[in-house]
Amino acid sequence: MTRDQLFEQIRKKHSFLCVGLDTEADRLPEHLNHGEYPLFEFNRQIIDATHSLAIAYKPNVAFYECAGTPGWKQLELTVAYIRDRYPDILVIADAKRGDIGNTTRKYAETFFRHMSCDAVTVAPYMGSDSVLPFLEYPGKWVILLALTSNQGADDFQLLHINRGQRLFEIILEKSSSWGSPDNMMYVVGATRASMLVKVREIIPDHFLLIPGIGAQGGDLREVADYGLNSRCGLIVNSSRAIIYADSTKRFAEAARARAGEVQREMEGILRDKGLGTISSVF
Repeated sequence: MTRDQLFEQIRKKHSFLCVGLDTEADRLPEHLNHGEYPLFEFNRQIIDATHSLAIAYKPNVAFYECAGTPGWKQLELTVAYIRDRYPDILVIADAKRGDIGNTTRKYAETFFRHMSCDAVTVAPYMGSDSVLPFLEYPGKWVILLALTSNQGADDFQLLHINRGQRLFEIILEKSSSWGSPDNMMYVVGATRASMLVKVREIIPDHFLLIPGIGAQGGDLREVADYGLNSRCGLIVNSSRAIIYADSTKRFAEAARARAGEVQREMEGILRDKGLGTISSVF
């Protein structure tokens, strides 16, 4: 998926919402537990209910890997379903891979060639060797971990390393030369919203994937105030607050209602920033 195609989805849906598919077997509605592929059936209904409101889906690979072969099968089914039914929606494999050499090439092959995901999250600790093999696939995206919301992020990401620069700033500056705004995005946690000012100074044109609104307490309006650029440039993820809005047979209906609330807030933000109705901006 190209940047222009992603911008078109934002313009068309008045939304920059990503729905995180962090699907846990022990949180599924009871009536789904009797089928062959309960994780996939849950995802399918969530996707069908929210596809007109979301520009991206982000299955977290760990929630499928932990179930072994059946779990991986259901991840494949989920991605294939989106690709078949809603091909204009970005599919992000939240895998946080970060190895080197042939290992990284095989990770890239797994998610881009075999599974046909559009993007994969990658950890930058081992440097360019961890990232460049993913960038060999035209039309695909690397989403590099830059500044996360977890408490332990302070252990490394905020350390002052070079001429007073913090480590996350060095990562942004260095890695931005490996790719371009056409094939690299960055993860910045919603609870670090005020730091988006510095992030935008370094990478004004790249898309930012922002997790942490909803259950993790990030504020969407604050994220937009600090992080929007002239073409939106944000993909904001919400997982648990949407997919677990209800635990009954009406779970998909409740998920749509919650996603609709987020989309309407996003529509208002885009309108207030002059990005909601002027298609030429995109």
